[in-house]
Amino acid sequence: MSNAFRELLKKVGSGVHTGEDLSREEAAIATRMMLTQEATPAQIGAFMIAHRIKRPTSAELAGMLDAYEQIGPMLQPWGSRNGGNISTKGAFSQPMMVFGTPYDGRSRTASVTPLTALILATAGVSVLMHGGECMPTKYGVPLIEIWQGLGVDLSKLTLVQVEQLLKTSGLGFIYLPQHFPEAQALVPYRDQIGKRPPFATMELIWSPYAGDFHMVAGYVHPPTEVRFRETLGMRKVTKFTLVKGLEGSCDLPRDRTAIIAISQPDSTEGFERILLHPRDYSFAAKEVPLDSTLELIEQMLNVLNGKSSELMSSAIWNGGFYLWRSGVCSDLPAGFTKAEELFTGGHALQKLQEIKGAIASMQLTHQS
Repeated sequence: MSNAFRELLKKVGSGVHTGEDLSREEAAIATRMMLTQEATPAQIGAFMIAHRIKRPTSAELAGMLDAYEQIGPMLQPWGSRNGGNISTKGAFSQPMMVFGTPYDGRSRTASVTPLTALILATAGVSVLMHGGECMPTKYGVPLIEIWQGLGVDLSKLTLVQVEQLLKTSGLGFIYLPQHFPEAQALVPYRDQIGKRPPFATMELIWSPYAGDFHMVAGYVHPPTEVRFRETLGMRKVTKFTLVKGLEGSCDLPRDRTAIIAISQPDSTEGFERILLHPRDYSFAAKEVPLDSTLELIEQMLNVLNGKSSELMSSAIWNGGFYLWRSGVCSDLPAGFTKAEELFTGGHALQKLQEIKGAIASMQLTHQS
């Protein structure tokens, strides 16, 4: 048993009247002790459920992110490996867009996040995602499974290969079981306590990239947006897009107004809240349901082959928005037009094939 960890546990687990919030440094220490298993399983489980009941503060989330940065994988900007031999110039000139999506996946609505990633990569914006396999508490369809269904297995790449794939194709994925085993070892606790721990909140704004990035994160409950903005401010993150998205993802809804907070460093508050009404752009409709993973993959392939559908409309709605937020397009209508052209013209499908080829080449080189 760790006596040091027990003191931190006592702070968050002492109840409404005597409990205390952790400082940023204390939260970082507690997270490191859990990631390194210095804390015992009983202590880890107790901390997770106590912290869940108490609710994390912005300073605690910042400390947890500090620990993830210290222990977890961190992809380097082009030019920082091998003595700076990787060129910093090329097609991907925009800041990396890091997408934070709930690790426990989707269970009710069809995801278009991979289609959004393909659109952005096709337009010259690198996209980095992260997550694991099917996990509690929702046990929904995770992003890695959708990519595998599209013929892109991102689960076996080394970190160096992830960096290379990002450099050449504009797409990367940090897969917990392969790239961050310390965090993966904490996943079973989510099932055992039956609730998402604060780690599940922190992960949405985690960036495993050391260069200039634009944080894109989804959330469900409005107070989470406030915590995200405060936490990102503490960590000096100035580019962000926070979406009250479908099932807490980054996907914009079509059956209700999209509530979004975007960074505005020059403003007094540092952000602007925008309300996007799908009907104003002729995208209003019921959400596309998730009936099965196989059906979703088939629907996505139809979109990539330019076939009109409700999922195509959802993909254009999201792709156009993020093309605007990334700076590729000057306004939303231009973004929607660009997204549609990239789908119907076969350019996004070509990007998918390019990514497949790059991975196959890496695997062949590794085997030889």
